[in-house]
This record gives sequence, structure tokens and C-alpha cells, in this order.
Amino acid sequence: MPFLTDQWYNPSSGYRAAKTVRKALEVAHEQVAALINAKPEEIVFTGCGTESNNALLTFLASQAQVNQKIVTSEIEHSAILRHAEYLADHYKLRVEKVGVNGDGRLSLDGFATALASGDAVMASVMWANNETGVIQPIAEACQLAHDAGVAFHCDAIQAVGKVQVDVQAIPIDYLSISGHKLHAPKGVGAMYIRDGLKFEPMLRGGGQEGGRRSGTENVAGIVALGKAAELMKQRLDDDQHAGIAALRDYMEQSLLSEVEEIRINGALDQRTVNTSHISFNGCEAAGLLILLDEYGVQCSAGSACMTGKQQPSHVQTAMGISPSQAKSSLRISLSIFTTREEVDTAVVAIKRAVTKLRSVQGGPGVGPVQVYSRD
Repeated sequence: MPFLTDQWYNPSSGYRAAKTVRKALEVAHEQVAALINAKPEEIVFTGCGTESNNALLTFLASQAQVNQKIVTSEIEHSAILRHAEYLADHYKLRVEKVGVNGDGRLSLDGFATALASGDAVMASVMWANNETGVIQPIAEACQLAHDAGVAFHCDAIQAVGKVQVDVQAIPIDYLSISGHKLHAPKGVGAMYIRDGLKFEPMLRGGGQEGGRRSGTENVAGIVALGKAAELMKQRLDDDQHAGIAALRDYMEQSLLSEVEEIRINGALDQRTVNTSHISFNGCEAAGLLILLDEYGVQCSAGSACMTGKQQPSHVQTAMGISPSQAKSSLRISLSIFTTREEVDTAVVAIKRAVTKLRSVQGGPGVGPVQVYSRD
């Protein structure tokens, strides 16, 4: 709050009052660096995780020769996949997307094969998937990329603050962070760029962030991200996140015991602590979302609605989930603030919504159902 009220000064200014703001930015670099075991000078603040992903991929693609390829996975966030396709068109490159198994984890054999051709300019693999929470074999993927002489980027937006991320233990070259995924405000993110590696900025101007991301800094957002990083590091070091995992497991077991014909998707022993991806047989997710919103439960569908037709997401398709199962899937997320009472309330609401929707949904191919009342 002080940086939204009294300490509103531009950190690039030369007057004395700006020194306090500059010092706050230095502390934030230290706090975010400590969360991932990096050096403060390896952290570059951005406007969001998408900017971090785009800036890093753009630089790596700019180093490529014509017809080289970007190696990534089939389950990456659209901030990677869409930008990779754009870069491939712009720089005359190719994109090779490696598949995953039924649990949603990267095929390391497929990844090794994609790199073995010797024409990759970069590899980019997410640490944890945004739909399923499934944690990817990042250490192995990073090693395979380095063995092939390829720079390795990791979209760690869903992982940082939720699992231990150590860029010394796993020598990732470039990494992306988003503030609001670890309880900082929306509109702030960060890049990790390993010391000694090249990087050319996407934004040029005043030379802020060591010349790697120009533009007057979002001081309040950066300070908040630094503090959030400090608090989440304390939780991780003290293993306090185990409580979120226990609450998630309690929710899943309650649903499995009280609601028929449901399935938990993804690798159950390799997930972030806060994410549950569940399919409810015989229920269109679109209808469930409407009912659950009426009942005060906020979650998201495991599939996207495009042009009026609900289609399976690319993540679920890559996992081999059937279209009907994909259309009945929800992603339910918990946080450090979620209580058992809230979980119990959600379970009751989900059971009520599923029961109602199944009673009116009808057979296969019917729906989505328009819901006009909660009664």
C-alpha cells in the first residue's frame, strides 16, 4: 500500500525520495530469486506470465536459422503454443509438439527423439499443467535438451510457489513466472535468465531492469510479488502446502463416495497440491458451471467453448481422454486460504448440480442444458 500512496516516486528518478522505491525493487529481486534459488540479477520483472513466455521465446527464435525447429509439448499453455506458431511463421521455423501419456506426463522418449535430429533451436516444457496440475519430468527434459546442445525454457507459472523450484538443482536456462498464481496481484510477472546467457529485450526504451525490460516499473505490483514470494518460500520450507494437498484429497474422496460415475484425471502422485481435474459422466461441463455458479461455487471447465460448440481442450485430447469425458470435465482449484468448510459446501453443491443435470441431460449427445433457476 505505501507504494500506491506515499511512495509513488519513479524509481529511475535522481531525487532522494526515489531511493526508497529503488531499494524496494532491489529487495523484491532478492525475494523472488530466493524462491527459485537464483541470483537477484537473474530476475527480470514483467507485466505478466504471458509476456515472460513471449519475450523469452521471441529471443530464442531470433537466434535460429531458417527451418530449424522449436520443440515443445502438446499440453503447453496457449501463451507458448500460439506464440511458437507465430514465431515459426515469422522466422520460417517449424514447431514439433511432443506427446504425453494417459496421465498427462511428457513422453521423454518422444522428447529425446525430437531433439536427436540436431535441428532444434530451443526446447520449452511447462513445469506443471494449468488444467490438470500434473507435474512434468523437468529435470530429465532439461538434461535431454542440454545433451542435445539446446537452450531449455520452462513455463513454471503453475509451479512456482506451489512446489520446490530450484534452478541450481535443475539448470534451466530461462524460466517464466506469473504473480497472481502465488497470491501476488494480477498484472505482474517475472523472467529468470541464467547468468551469462544472452537475451535481447522485446521492450526497448529507458533501460529498466538492467536493460532487459524497459518501461517504468509497476512498483506496487513488483513489491507485492516479492512479498508473496517470501511468504510462499516460508510455506514451502515448512511443508505447509501439505495441508492443501490433504484438503484436495479429502474433497476428491468425498466426491468419489457421494457422486457416482466420476473420474479423477492425471497422474495422482505427480500433481500440484491445489488442482483437481474431474470428469462427471453424463454431465456437460457447461451446464455444471452454470449451476455451480448459482450455488456459489466458482471453478472452470476442462474444455473450451468455441463458436457455440463445446470442444475438448488440447490438453485432454493429448491425454487420450474421450470427447464425451472431456466435455464433462471440471478443474477445481484450492489455495492456501481454502477451508474444510468451504470444501464441504462445494461437495454438497457439486453433488446437487450433478444430480439435477443428469436428471434433465438425457442420453448421449443431448445438451448443453440451459439453466434458468437454481430450484
